[in-house]
Amino acid sequence: MTDAPTNQRLETGAADDTVWVQEVAFIDSVPRSIAMTFVFVVFIGTWDLVTRLGLVSPIILPTPWETFSDMVFVGSNLLSGGYMLAALWITIKEVIYGFALAIAIGFSLGVLVGETAFGEKAVMPYLVAIDTMPKVAFAPLFVAWLGFGIESKVALAAFIATFPIVVGTAAGLHSADENARMLFKTMGASRMQTLIKMKLPTGLPQIFTGLKIGAVGVMAGAITGEFLGGGKGFGELIRVAASQLNTPRVFSLILYLSLVGLVLYLIVQWTQRRIVFWQKESVGAHDH
Repeated sequence: MTDAPTNQRLETGAADDTVWVQEVAFIDSVPRSIAMTFVFVVFIGTWDLVTRLGLVSPIILPTPWETFSDMVFVGSNLLSGGYMLAALWITIKEVIYGFALAIAIGFSLGVLVGETAFGEKAVMPYLVAIDTMPKVAFAPLFVAWLGFGIESKVALAAFIATFPIVVGTAAGLHSADENARMLFKTMGASRMQTLIKMKLPTGLPQIFTGLKIGAVGVMAGAITGEFLGGGKGFGELIRVAASQLNTPRVFSLILYLSLVGLVLYLIVQWTQRRIVFWQKESVGAHDH
């Protein structure tokens, strides 16, 4: 008999039955809450040590405590309904509208690519070519076409978030089992019935993967649009703070924006768990 793998061990029961038991490494058995707390403490400790030793100029990198103090100031301004709340609401609208537009366009193109040979052969190469282009370079064009208002930011946000949704939708439609396709065909199901009742439900995991990637990118698109095309949202506040070398303000505003992006991602993830309830996610599946 060959030696057992290092990550497995043999157990012998009362009836002398040999059972392979998967051994879990210690680092993998640590609960998520403890692991995340440990990583956070190490990160803050390293950040504080770097600033205390003067390895980086305080103009470039503020201390964690300066950043936290400024986060409290920004938070109080938001809770009191100050000018930052109005700016945050503008950015949130850009993100929501951009994501909705990306879903509409991305899903439509994804169905076209995943369902038709024309879409796969003629449309997909152009989508890939456009996606390889630097997205930031399109910001001045959107501003020239749509103006300095919210429309250009929404367009850039949707532009960045669309391609992952296209790929996720097309991959989901292609993932349908061939036997299931033949079954629907022999039962006389139309192409639309096969798409709605078999391909879309089967492809939902991949579709939601594209949605989650798009949810992460849509925030970057909105903020990039505000940087390069003006605006009155959080991106403009970050630009002004950076021009004044107010790095604690820049850090605190970025952290609040990351919370908005995280909320959008969690909404998509929550929706996936409710709709694709039969799928067991591998990430966090062993969390205790």
